[in-house]
Amino acid sequence: MVHSIELVFDPDSETAIRRIWESLAAAGIPSQAPASRPHVTLVVADHIAPDVDALLAPVAQRLPLPCTVGASLLFGKRAAILTRLVVPTADLLALHAEVYRRCLPHMTPAPMPNCLPGQWTAHTTLARRVGGHQLAGALRIAGRPAQLDGRFVALRRWDGNKRAEHPIG
Repeated sequence: MVHSIELVFDPDSETAIRRIWESLAAAGIPSQAPASRPHVTLVVADHIAPDVDALLAPVAQRLPLPCTVGASLLFGKRAAILTRLVVPTADLLALHAEVYRRCLPHMTPAPMPNCLPGQWTAHTTLARRVGGHQLAGALRIAGRPAQLDGRFVALRRWDGNKRAEHPIG
């Protein structure tokens, strides 16, 4: 399992994203509900040492940070991963780069390439393994509302091996 550093949404934004998950699940689309918590992954690696928590505490002090959850986005080829784009503001990109820089020496064996500054796509995952026959319905559900304006309010470290979240800051 992987480890990651993630941004957590404010309660209203989290509730809005959970409603989308529930609507997808009700339509028979394999959503994230209820196993996860809405978030945006900043960095990911096979292992991230717990000592990064103290190094990231000053970054967490920059929060809350406004965010806009925008258009639906698909990753993958056969069974798609359905997400919503998080609009990449200058502040969000700077925060991502700072988290990456502070975590880099503590990620082993190396960070995943899709979290490198300049290659990272800010998004929140809605559903995994969405088949072609489900895409039209999934996109219709995922796209409502067209825009969510919210805030990131916290950082957490996710330990996928233990399925445990560790608040930072």
